[in-house]
Amino acid sequence: MSTEQLYRIYKEYPSIQTDTRKLKEGDFFFALKGENFNGNTFAHTAIEAGAAYAVIDEEQYAVFGKTVLVDDVLTALQQLAKYHRQQFITSGHDRQVPFIAITGSNGKTTTKELIHAVLSSAFNTYTTEGNLNNHIGVPLTLLKIKEDAEMVVIEMGANHQKEIASYCEYALPTHGLITNCGKAHLEGFGGVEGVRKGKGELFDHLRTNDGTVFVQWDYDYLQEMSAGISNIIKYGTADAEIEGHLLQSEPFLEVAIKKGADIDSIKTQLVGDYNLPNVLAAVAVGKHFGVPDDSIKEAIENYVPSNSRSQLLERGTNKVILDAYNANPSSMKLAIENFARIHAVNKILLLGAMAELGKESLAEHQAIVDLIRQSEWDHVVLVGGDFLKIDHPFLQFNTAGEARDWLGEQQVENTYLLIKGSRSMQMEKVLEM
Repeated sequence: MSTEQLYRIYKEYPSIQTDTRKLKEGDFFFALKGENFNGNTFAHTAIEAGAAYAVIDEEQYAVFGKTVLVDDVLTALQQLAKYHRQQFITSGHDRQVPFIAITGSNGKTTTKELIHAVLSSAFNTYTTEGNLNNHIGVPLTLLKIKEDAEMVVIEMGANHQKEIASYCEYALPTHGLITNCGKAHLEGFGGVEGVRKGKGELFDHLRTNDGTVFVQWDYDYLQEMSAGISNIIKYGTADAEIEGHLLQSEPFLEVAIKKGADIDSIKTQLVGDYNLPNVLAAVAVGKHFGVPDDSIKEAIENYVPSNSRSQLLERGTNKVILDAYNANPSSMKLAIENFARIHAVNKILLLGAMAELGKESLAEHQAIVDLIRQSEWDHVVLVGGDFLKIDHPFLQFNTAGEARDWLGEQQVENTYLLIKGSRSMQMEKVLEM
Protein backbone atom coordinates (compact mmCIF):
# COMPACT_ATOMS: atom_id res chain seq x y z
CA MET A 1 0.00 0.00 0.00
CA SER A 2 1.28 3.44 -0.89
CA THR A 3 1.89 6.18 1.68
CA GLU A 4 -0.91 8.24 0.11
CA GLN A 5 -3.36 5.36 0.57
CA LEU A 6 -2.16 4.83 4.14
CA TYR A 7 -2.65 8.54 4.79
CA ARG A 8 -6.29 8.35 3.75
CA ILE A 9 -6.86 5.68 6.42
CA TYR A 10 -4.93 7.79 8.95
CA LYS A 11 -7.13 10.82 8.24
CA GLU A 12 -10.16 8.74 9.15
CA TYR A 13 -8.49 7.08 12.15
CA PRO A 14 -5.81 9.56 13.34
CA SER A 15 -5.09 7.96 16.73
CA ILE A 16 -1.94 5.87 16.21
CA GLN A 17 -1.08 3.10 18.67
CA THR A 18 1.87 0.71 18.84
CA ASP A 19 1.05 -0.97 22.16
CA THR A 20 -2.04 -3.19 22.46
CA ARG A 21 -2.09 -2.58 26.22
CA LYS A 22 -2.92 1.08 25.59
CA LEU A 23 -5.16 0.57 22.59
CA LYS A 24 -8.59 2.24 22.39
CA GLU A 25 -11.57 1.62 20.15
CA GLY A 26 -10.91 3.02 16.68
CA ASP A 27 -7.12 3.26 16.99
CA PHE A 28 -4.83 2.68 14.02
CA PHE A 29 -2.37 -0.02 15.15
CA PHE A 30 1.19 -0.29 13.80
CA ALA A 31 2.77 -3.68 14.48
CA LEU A 32 6.34 -2.62 15.16
CA LYS A 33 9.15 -5.08 15.82
CA GLY A 34 11.74 -4.90 18.60
CA GLU A 35 14.73 -6.90 19.72
CA ASN A 36 12.56 -9.17 21.84
CA PHE A 37 9.13 -9.02 20.21
CA ASN A 38 7.34 -9.14 16.88
CA GLY A 39 4.41 -6.73 16.73
CA ASN A 40 2.84 -8.73 13.90
CA THR A 41 1.89 -11.38 16.45
CA PHE A 42 -0.25 -8.77 18.25
CA ALA A 43 -2.20 -7.63 15.18
CA HIS A 44 -5.11 -9.99 15.81
CA THR A 45 -5.21 -8.95 19.49
CA ALA A 46 -5.30 -5.29 18.46
CA ILE A 47 -8.19 -5.86 16.08
CA GLU A 48 -10.13 -7.81 18.71
CA ALA A 49 -9.53 -4.90 21.11
CA GLY A 50 -11.16 -2.49 18.67
CA ALA A 51 -8.41 -1.29 16.36
CA ALA A 52 -9.84 0.04 13.11
CA TYR A 53 -6.87 -1.36 11.18
CA ALA A 54 -3.52 -2.97 11.88
CA VAL A 55 -0.43 -2.31 9.75
CA ILE A 56 1.69 -5.46 9.38
CA ASP A 57 4.70 -6.59 7.34
CA GLU A 58 4.28 -10.38 7.59
CA GLU A 59 1.46 -11.72 5.47
CA GLN A 60 0.69 -14.75 7.66
CA TYR A 61 -0.77 -12.39 10.29
CA ALA A 62 -3.26 -10.80 7.89
CA VAL A 63 -6.93 -10.47 8.90
CA PHE A 64 -9.21 -9.94 5.92
CA GLY A 65 -10.43 -6.35 5.67
CA LYS A 66 -8.65 -5.29 8.86
CA THR A 67 -4.91 -5.41 8.14
CA VAL A 68 -2.71 -3.34 5.85
CA LEU A 69 0.36 -5.12 4.47
CA VAL A 70 3.51 -3.06 3.94
CA ASP A 71 7.16 -3.90 3.30
CA ASP A 72 8.30 -2.65 6.70
CA VAL A 73 6.05 -1.26 9.46
CA LEU A 74 8.60 1.16 10.94
CA THR A 75 9.47 2.60 7.53
CA ALA A 76 5.77 2.94 6.74
CA LEU A 77 5.22 4.81 10.02
CA GLN A 78 8.09 7.19 9.32
CA GLN A 79 6.99 7.82 5.73
CA LEU A 80 3.44 8.45 6.91
CA ALA A 81 4.78 10.94 9.44
CA LYS A 82 6.75 12.74 6.73
CA TYR A 83 3.70 12.89 4.46
CA HIS A 84 1.67 14.38 7.32
CA ARG A 85 4.47 16.83 8.11
CA GLN A 86 4.47 18.00 4.49
CA GLN A 87 0.80 19.00 4.75
CA PHE A 88 1.90 21.92 6.96
CA ILE A 89 4.04 23.29 4.15
CA THR A 90 1.42 23.18 1.39
CA SER A 91 -2.34 23.43 1.28
CA GLY A 92 -4.49 24.68 4.12
CA HIS A 93 -1.96 27.03 5.73
CA ASP A 94 -1.47 30.67 4.84
CA ARG A 95 2.08 30.48 6.20
CA GLN A 96 4.60 27.74 6.84
CA VAL A 97 4.18 26.35 10.34
CA PRO A 98 7.53 26.57 12.17
CA PHE A 99 8.88 23.17 13.22
CA ILE A 100 11.54 23.72 15.90
CA ALA A 101 13.87 20.77 16.53
CA ILE A 102 15.84 20.50 19.79
CA THR A 103 18.71 18.17 20.53
CA GLY A 104 21.76 18.13 22.81
CA SER A 105 23.55 16.09 25.43
CA ASN A 106 21.94 17.70 28.48
CA GLY A 107 18.84 19.76 29.15
CA LYS A 108 16.98 19.14 25.90
CA THR A 109 13.75 17.97 27.54
CA THR A 110 13.70 20.88 30.02
CA THR A 111 14.48 23.32 27.20
CA LYS A 112 11.74 21.77 25.07
CA GLU A 113 9.23 22.11 27.90
CA LEU A 114 10.20 25.74 28.57
CA ILE A 115 9.97 26.67 24.88
CA HIS A 116 6.63 24.90 24.60
CA ALA A 117 5.34 26.82 27.64
CA VAL A 118 6.45 30.15 26.15
CA LEU A 119 5.09 29.51 22.65
CA SER A 120 1.83 28.08 23.99
CA SER A 121 1.10 31.42 25.65
CA ALA A 122 0.64 32.94 22.19
CA PHE A 123 0.23 30.10 19.67
CA ASN A 124 -1.48 26.73 19.35
CA THR A 125 1.65 24.68 19.94
CA TYR A 126 2.29 20.94 19.68
CA THR A 127 5.32 19.24 21.18
CA THR A 128 6.96 15.93 22.02
CA GLU A 129 5.24 14.19 24.92
CA GLY A 130 7.68 13.22 27.66
CA ASN A 131 10.86 12.13 25.94
CA LEU A 132 9.40 10.30 22.92
CA ASN A 133 12.42 11.49 20.98
CA ASN A 134 13.70 8.44 19.09
CA HIS A 135 13.05 6.75 15.73
CA ILE A 136 9.57 5.75 16.92
CA GLY A 137 8.77 8.70 19.18
CA VAL A 138 9.52 11.40 16.60
CA PRO A 139 7.13 10.05 13.95
CA LEU A 140 4.46 9.39 16.58
CA THR A 141 4.83 12.99 17.75
CA LEU A 142 4.43 14.26 14.19
CA LEU A 143 1.31 12.17 13.68
CA LYS A 144 -0.34 13.73 16.75
CA ILE A 145 -0.17 17.22 15.23
CA LYS A 146 -3.58 18.48 14.18
CA GLU A 147 -4.49 20.93 11.43
CA ASP A 148 -4.85 23.81 13.90
CA ALA A 149 -1.11 23.78 14.68
CA GLU A 150 0.63 27.16 14.66
CA MET A 151 3.92 25.99 16.21
CA VAL A 152 5.58 22.60 16.65
CA VAL A 153 8.48 21.76 19.00
CA ILE A 154 10.19 18.41 18.37
CA GLU A 155 12.75 16.84 20.71
CA MET A 156 15.37 14.64 19.05
CA GLY A 157 17.50 12.23 21.07
CA ALA A 158 20.39 10.24 19.64
CA ASN A 159 23.12 7.84 20.74
CA HIS A 160 24.95 7.41 17.42
CA GLN A 161 25.79 9.34 14.28
CA LYS A 162 23.33 9.66 11.37
CA GLU A 163 20.42 9.37 13.82
CA ILE A 164 19.56 13.09 13.97
CA ALA A 165 19.97 13.29 10.21
CA SER A 166 17.41 10.52 9.78
CA TYR A 167 14.89 12.36 11.97
CA CYS A 168 15.37 15.53 9.94
CA GLU A 169 14.42 13.63 6.79
CA TYR A 170 10.85 13.26 7.97
CA ALA A 171 10.47 15.99 10.61
CA LEU A 172 11.77 18.63 8.16
CA PRO A 173 12.62 21.20 10.84
CA THR A 174 12.63 24.87 9.90
CA HIS A 175 14.35 25.97 13.12
CA GLY A 176 16.77 24.23 15.43
CA LEU A 177 18.59 24.40 18.74
CA ILE A 178 21.43 22.31 20.18
CA THR A 179 21.53 22.78 23.95
CA ASN A 180 25.12 21.55 24.29
CA CYS A 181 27.45 18.72 23.34
CA GLY A 182 28.79 16.88 26.38
CA LYS A 183 29.97 13.46 27.45
CA ALA A 184 26.80 11.51 26.71
CA HIS A 185 26.43 8.23 24.79
CA LEU A 186 30.20 8.15 24.23
CA GLU A 187 30.03 4.46 23.39
CA GLY A 188 27.75 5.04 20.40
CA PHE A 189 29.19 8.36 19.24
CA GLY A 190 32.83 7.38 19.69
CA GLY A 191 33.93 10.30 21.88
CA VAL A 192 33.10 13.97 22.33
CA GLU A 193 33.99 14.88 18.73
CA GLY A 194 31.60 12.18 17.61
CA VAL A 195 28.91 13.71 19.83
CA ARG A 196 29.40 17.09 18.16
CA LYS A 197 29.29 15.57 14.71
CA GLY A 198 26.12 13.63 15.54
CA LYS A 199 24.26 16.50 17.20
CA GLY A 200 25.55 18.83 14.49
CA GLU A 201 23.51 16.92 11.90
CA LEU A 202 20.61 19.17 12.93
CA PHE A 203 22.60 22.29 12.01
CA ASP A 204 23.74 20.56 8.79
CA HIS A 205 20.12 20.09 7.76
CA LEU A 206 19.19 23.68 8.57
CA ARG A 207 22.27 25.04 6.81
CA THR A 208 21.32 23.16 3.65
CA ASN A 209 17.66 24.15 3.83
CA ASP A 210 18.07 27.85 4.74
CA GLY A 211 16.72 27.29 8.25
CA THR A 212 17.13 29.31 11.44
CA VAL A 213 19.18 28.25 14.45
CA PHE A 214 19.24 29.45 18.04
CA VAL A 215 22.80 29.26 19.36
CA GLN A 216 24.14 29.42 22.92
CA TRP A 217 26.89 31.91 22.03
CA ASP A 218 28.89 31.24 25.22
CA TYR A 219 29.96 27.89 23.76
CA ASP A 220 32.76 28.28 21.21
CA TYR A 221 32.06 24.87 19.73
CA LEU A 222 28.44 25.80 18.97
CA GLN A 223 29.66 28.96 17.27
CA GLU A 224 31.90 26.78 15.11
CA MET A 225 29.16 24.22 14.44
CA SER A 226 26.74 26.93 13.30
CA ALA A 227 29.21 28.55 10.89
CA GLY A 228 27.77 29.06 7.44
CA ILE A 229 24.14 29.18 8.57
CA SER A 230 22.64 32.44 7.35
CA ASN A 231 19.96 32.80 10.04
CA ILE A 232 21.44 32.68 13.56
CA ILE A 233 19.75 33.94 16.73
CA LYS A 234 22.33 34.24 19.52
CA TYR A 235 21.64 33.86 23.24
CA GLY A 236 23.97 33.68 26.23
CA THR A 237 25.65 35.83 28.86
CA ALA A 238 27.52 38.12 26.41
CA ASP A 239 27.76 39.16 22.73
CA ALA A 240 24.26 37.92 21.94
CA GLU A 241 20.83 39.21 20.94
CA ILE A 242 19.38 37.77 24.15
CA GLU A 243 21.66 38.17 27.16
CA GLY A 244 21.00 37.19 30.74
CA HIS A 245 22.74 36.31 33.93
CA LEU A 246 22.16 34.49 37.19
CA LEU A 247 20.59 36.43 40.04
CA GLN A 248 20.41 33.52 42.46
CA SER A 249 20.13 29.74 42.44
CA GLU A 250 18.83 28.90 45.93
CA PRO A 251 16.44 27.37 46.35
CA PHE A 252 15.40 28.05 42.76
CA LEU A 253 17.05 29.65 39.77
CA GLU A 254 16.34 33.36 39.24
CA VAL A 255 17.49 34.96 35.99
CA ALA A 256 17.85 38.59 34.87
CA ILE A 257 17.50 39.44 31.19
CA LYS A 258 19.90 42.31 30.52
CA LYS A 259 19.54 42.57 26.74
CA GLY A 260 16.92 41.72 24.13
CA ALA A 261 13.83 41.70 26.37
CA ASP A 262 12.32 44.01 28.97
CA ILE A 263 12.34 41.44 31.78
CA ASP A 264 14.06 42.39 35.04
CA SER A 265 13.90 38.92 36.54
CA ILE A 266 12.43 35.48 35.97
CA LYS A 267 11.87 33.50 39.16
CA THR A 268 11.81 29.92 37.95
CA GLN A 269 10.89 26.71 39.72
CA LEU A 270 14.05 25.04 38.41
CA VAL A 271 16.92 23.80 40.55
CA GLY A 272 20.52 24.47 39.51
CA ASP A 273 22.37 27.28 37.79
CA TYR A 274 23.06 24.86 34.92
CA ASN A 275 19.48 25.62 33.82
CA LEU A 276 20.41 29.23 32.94
CA PRO A 277 21.06 28.42 29.24
CA ASN A 278 17.73 26.57 29.04
CA VAL A 279 15.85 29.62 30.30
CA LEU A 280 17.73 31.95 27.93
CA ALA A 281 16.91 29.63 25.03
CA ALA A 282 13.20 29.86 25.82
CA VAL A 283 13.41 33.66 26.00
CA ALA A 284 15.26 33.78 22.66
CA VAL A 285 12.71 31.57 20.90
CA GLY A 286 9.80 33.49 22.41
CA LYS A 287 11.21 36.86 21.36
CA HIS A 288 11.97 35.62 17.85
CA PHE A 289 8.36 34.63 17.34
CA GLY A 290 6.94 37.80 18.89
CA VAL A 291 5.69 36.48 22.23
CA PRO A 292 5.18 39.47 24.59
CA ASP A 293 7.78 39.87 27.34
CA ASP A 294 5.26 39.53 30.15
CA SER A 295 3.95 36.30 28.63
CA ILE A 296 7.48 34.90 28.35
CA LYS A 297 8.16 35.71 31.99
CA GLU A 298 4.87 34.25 33.20
CA ALA A 299 5.20 31.05 31.16
CA ILE A 300 8.70 30.29 32.44
CA GLU A 301 7.84 31.14 36.03
CA ASN A 302 4.79 28.86 35.93
CA TYR A 303 6.68 25.88 34.52
CA VAL A 304 7.07 23.13 37.13
CA PRO A 305 9.58 20.36 36.31
CA SER A 306 8.42 16.77 36.65
CA ASN A 307 9.48 13.20 35.89
CA SER A 308 12.59 13.32 38.11
CA ARG A 309 14.18 16.24 36.25
CA SER A 310 15.72 18.88 38.53
CA GLN A 311 12.81 18.61 40.95
CA LEU A 312 13.06 20.09 44.43
CA LEU A 313 10.98 17.97 46.78
CA GLU A 314 10.30 18.33 50.47
CA ARG A 315 10.27 15.17 52.56
CA GLY A 316 9.53 16.16 56.16
CA THR A 317 12.36 18.42 57.26
CA ASN A 318 14.52 17.34 54.34
CA LYS A 319 14.91 18.84 50.87
CA VAL A 320 15.57 16.50 47.96
CA ILE A 321 16.95 17.44 44.55
CA LEU A 322 15.65 14.62 42.39
CA ASP A 323 17.47 14.63 39.06
CA ALA A 324 17.34 10.93 38.37
CA TYR A 325 15.84 10.74 34.91
CA ASN A 326 19.26 10.34 33.36
CA ALA A 327 22.93 11.09 33.83
CA ASN A 328 26.18 11.39 31.91
CA PRO A 329 29.59 12.74 32.97
CA SER A 330 28.73 16.30 31.94
CA SER A 331 25.37 16.50 33.69
CA MET A 332 26.65 14.62 36.76
CA LYS A 333 29.54 17.08 37.15
CA LEU A 334 27.21 20.10 36.87
CA ALA A 335 24.76 18.64 39.38
CA ILE A 336 27.47 17.87 41.96
CA GLU A 337 29.10 21.28 41.57
CA ASN A 338 25.75 23.01 41.94
CA PHE A 339 24.93 20.90 45.01
CA ALA A 340 28.30 21.77 46.56
CA ARG A 341 27.44 25.48 46.28
CA ILE A 342 24.14 25.14 48.12
CA HIS A 343 24.26 26.65 51.61
CA ALA A 344 23.22 23.79 53.89
CA VAL A 345 24.74 22.27 57.01
CA ASN A 346 23.88 18.66 56.13
CA LYS A 347 24.19 17.13 52.67
CA ILE A 348 23.94 13.60 51.31
CA LEU A 349 24.87 12.48 47.80
CA LEU A 350 23.16 9.40 46.36
CA LEU A 351 24.52 8.78 42.86
CA GLY A 352 23.79 5.96 40.44
CA ALA A 353 26.24 4.78 37.81
CA MET A 354 26.33 6.25 34.29
CA ALA A 355 25.58 4.12 31.24
CA GLU A 356 26.66 3.99 27.57
CA LEU A 357 30.16 5.33 28.12
CA GLY A 358 32.05 2.47 26.48
CA LYS A 359 35.80 2.32 27.03
CA GLU A 360 35.71 5.70 28.79
CA SER A 361 33.38 4.45 31.51
CA LEU A 362 35.86 3.58 34.26
CA ALA A 363 37.81 6.82 33.78
CA GLU A 364 34.63 8.91 33.81
CA HIS A 365 33.37 7.25 37.00
CA GLN A 366 36.78 7.79 38.58
CA ALA A 367 36.59 11.48 37.60
CA ILE A 368 33.25 11.77 39.40
CA VAL A 369 34.73 10.14 42.51
CA ASP A 370 37.64 12.60 42.36
CA LEU A 371 35.20 15.50 42.09
CA ILE A 372 33.20 14.27 45.08
CA ARG A 373 36.38 14.17 47.18
CA GLN A 374 36.82 17.93 46.71
CA SER A 375 33.87 18.80 48.98
CA GLU A 376 32.58 17.84 52.40
CA TRP A 377 29.45 15.68 52.64
CA ASP A 378 27.68 13.95 55.49
CA HIS A 379 27.37 10.80 53.41
CA VAL A 380 28.14 9.74 49.86
CA VAL A 381 26.34 6.71 48.46
CA LEU A 382 27.38 5.30 45.09
CA VAL A 383 25.15 2.74 43.40
CA GLY A 384 25.83 0.07 40.82
CA GLY A 385 27.73 -0.13 37.53
CA ASP A 386 31.32 1.00 37.31
CA PHE A 387 31.17 2.75 40.68
CA LEU A 388 31.53 -0.78 42.07
CA LYS A 389 34.82 -1.29 40.19
CA ILE A 390 36.59 1.75 41.63
CA ASP A 391 38.42 2.05 44.94
CA HIS A 392 36.83 4.80 47.03
CA PRO A 393 36.00 5.47 50.68
CA PHE A 394 32.27 5.94 50.15
CA LEU A 395 29.27 3.74 50.82
CA GLN A 396 28.31 1.58 47.88
CA PHE A 397 25.35 -0.58 46.97
CA ASN A 398 24.36 -2.72 44.01
CA THR A 399 20.88 -1.26 43.54
CA ALA A 400 18.77 1.79 44.30
CA GLY A 401 16.62 -0.46 46.48
CA GLU A 402 19.59 -1.21 48.74
CA ALA A 403 20.39 2.50 48.95
CA ARG A 404 16.76 3.16 49.88
CA ASP A 405 16.95 0.62 52.70
CA TRP A 406 20.12 2.26 54.01
CA LEU A 407 18.57 5.73 53.86
CA GLY A 408 15.49 4.53 55.70
CA GLU A 409 17.67 3.39 58.62
CA GLN A 410 19.41 6.77 58.99
CA GLN A 411 16.45 8.83 60.28
CA VAL A 412 17.77 11.85 58.38
CA GLU A 413 16.49 15.30 59.43
CA ASN A 414 17.15 18.86 58.20
CA THR A 415 19.27 17.59 55.32
CA TYR A 416 19.68 18.30 51.61
CA LEU A 417 19.89 15.21 49.38
CA LEU A 418 20.95 14.99 45.72
CA ILE A 419 19.68 11.90 43.89
CA LYS A 420 21.00 11.37 40.37
CA GLY A 421 21.89 8.51 38.04
CA SER A 422 21.34 7.00 34.61
CA ARG A 423 17.84 5.81 33.74
CA SER A 424 18.88 2.19 34.07
CA MET A 425 19.70 2.74 37.75
CA GLN A 426 16.16 3.98 38.59
CA MET A 427 17.50 6.12 41.41
CA GLU A 428 14.07 7.60 42.13
CA LYS A 429 13.39 4.32 43.95
CA VAL A 430 15.54 5.67 46.78
CA LEU A 431 12.53 7.76 47.80
CA GLU A 432 10.05 4.86 47.81
CA MET A 433 9.51 4.45 51.52
